[in-house]
Amino acid sequence: MIKKSKTAEVIISALPYIRKFRDKIFVVKYGGAAQTDDTLKLDFARDIVLLHMVGIKIIVVHGGGKKINQTLDKIGVQSEFKDGLRVTNKDAIEITEMVLSGAVNKEITALLNQNGAPAIGISGKDGGLLKAKFLDEKKYGFVGEITEVNTKLINDLLQKDYLPVIAPLAGGEADENVSFNINADLCASRIAAALKASKAIFLSDIDGVLDKEGNLISKLDAALISKLKNDGTIAGGMIPKVDACLQCVRNGANAAHIINGKIPHSILLELFTDGGIGSLIKEEI
Repeated sequence: MIKKSKTAEVIISALPYIRKFRDKIFVVKYGGAAQTDDTLKLDFARDIVLLHMVGIKIIVVHGGGKKINQTLDKIGVQSEFKDGLRVTNKDAIEITEMVLSGAVNKEITALLNQNGAPAIGISGKDGGLLKAKFLDEKKYGFVGEITEVNTKLINDLLQKDYLPVIAPLAGGEADENVSFNINADLCASRIAAALKASKAIFLSDIDGVLDKEGNLISKLDAALISKLKNDGTIAGGMIPKVDACLQCVRNGANAAHIINGKIPHSILLELFTDGGIGSLIKEEI
């Protein structure tokens, strides 16, 4: 009986957040270990389904780096990264598009549907959803910088109660036959900003932004992030993730969160508890 009462208390404590977030738009970037471990996949799907069922409008933007690496290795194409971004040559962009838009996107969409969400899988090239230009062709190859987001397409899907699952690919500004690989964090950020999302949530393989002693920094703003990048505390793959968070809060999103996707039900713990479990990022704290 005591255990049941505790369960009831947990549910009741979530009610203010459920009421606050109803009809709000959340963009969730899904990647890392949470995308490869079967138990965590199911936890993620159930979290997303619950958010959808309580009236939150969810958009999932996914990565697929490990699957891309495995596929490139099989055909003898070496993976290369610069500044946390995948260098994407002509051969690599074809494989990247096949893996992201085909295998990964459809697997996530199917899992969400199986657990009760009306998910629909698309890539950024579908319906002219995302347009992009070369970020730096000589340095990164077919890595794109998003120049346009078709918010009408996403809003139409949300209004019809669909849950969009988006592969981070884009067509060219002038030629939609050109494919660009978009960093999934930056893709989620750009979509969140364009939609004026209430929250952008980035799943990572660590607890959030950590100090040099490995302790979680629970709240950050632009000034603190600049300082931590300059002294090397924020480095490597965390740079594009933090940059993505800053980009979205500077351009329309209310807040961004970096959380550990390896923690079961990490999204619910971050959103529906007073302290949260990750790093909250705003323009100013």
